[in-house]
Amino acid sequence: MPKVRVAQVSELPPGTLKTYEVEGEHILLANVDGRIYAMGAICSHEEWDLSEGTLEGETVICAGHGAIWNLKTGRAEFSEPLPPLPTYKVAVENDTIYLVVE
Repeated sequence: MPKVRVAQVSELPPGTLKTYEVEGEHILLANVDGRIYAMGAICSHEEWDLSEGTLEGETVICAGHGAIWNLKTGRAEFSEPLPPLPTYKVAVENDTIYLVVE
């Protein structure tokens, strides 16, 4: 499967969130204890950049209004239903993080 280079692992230490633009899309990368997750970076509630939020385990808490996003599923826990965010497969080779394009 084709891959798109996004970042270096060294740019994303454990416990870090960072947004990257990949082919016109804003993608959130999260390093959870050495495992890299990729999800849409913009909260579907009020369009906050999730990299400004807080990483807690495999969830991100949006700094805007507190929606809790699951990095594995892209689903949110919030007081009102929110559309899920896309999640992406990630490949790490040496120090490079790639999104796997399906």
